[in-house]
Amino acid sequence: MDLPEAPLEVQPPGGVTLVNFDTILHTDAQPFTETVQLLNRQITFDIEPSEFTWTLGDGRTLTTTDPGRAWRAGLPMSEYVSHRYAEAGTVRLQLTTTWSARWRLPNGPWRPVSGTVDITSPPQDLEVTTARPQLVSYD
Repeated sequence: MDLPEAPLEVQPPGGVTLVNFDTILHTDAQPFTETVQLLNRQITFDIEPSEFTWTLGDGRTLTTTDPGRAWRAGLPMSEYVSHRYAEAGTVRLQLTTTWSARWRLPNGPWRPVSGTVDITSPPQDLEVTTARPQLVSYD
């Protein structure tokens, strides 16, 4: 059975962020149920993302059980999956989603599936730049 790819989303959008600025990471990985026929028996699988490993491109990784969320006005930064880059340059981001499952026969008890499956998103480049203040006159 195919597992969905969980695409990596980055905010601010456009592939550019700032040094010492919270860069928000998120994905849209949702639990789902799949029923299959195996040896003339119907088996239902309950499949969910159980872990997210964010490869940040600066030598660091961040592992969460939270898929993150897109920015919303009024939501504190503690509610996001985010990272602050300390140096300017180009970094390559990736997301590995770990999927876990359980299964059952009709009306039977749920049983865990042994092991997990990792799906890694395509790499995504992010330019980390330094903002330079500039004085302007409004004469």
